[in-house]
Amino acid sequence: MIALGIDPGIAICGYGVVREERDGSLKPLAYGVITTPKEDTLPLRLQTLHTELKHLIEAWKPAESAIEELFFVKNVKTGITVAQARGVVMLTLADCGVPIHEYKPTIIKQAITGYGNAAKPQMQEMVRMLLGLNVIPKPDDAADALGIAIAHIQSRKWRALERLG
Repeated sequence: MIALGIDPGIAICGYGVVREERDGSLKPLAYGVITTPKEDTLPLRLQTLHTELKHLIEAWKPAESAIEELFFVKNVKTGITVAQARGVVMLTLADCGVPIHEYKPTIIKQAITGYGNAAKPQMQEMVRMLLGLNVIPKPDDAADALGIAIAHIQSRKWRALERLG
């Protein structure tokens, strides 16, 4: 199963594509960021995000996607633009027929590190270890997106076990 993790943002949107192998191991297929120039208008930036994400979906054909839930931020203007980017991401995924799963940051941290308030360096190191990478993925947004994809794959396993029990 291929999962696409998304760390939404308007200037930088992280993505991570992870495949769960038959033996349960995880393989990173692709990761990186979609960037939009700050000098572009907001509609153009949102369109760029849509177009680039659509290309990723077409290339990797994820069975499912996971996106971080929006959390409250101190800067309202930043929160609004992230929410707009998140909306474009969700619409693009839905238009492409990719099921969307949303996770709170604490749930993602819990799934990756075992601790819901883990620090960013802990998260990044666990992502590196779980995916068998030599270095921590850069930039941070890409590492976060890989973590979201991993958390989703692990959550699927727990939900499957709950259905059996």
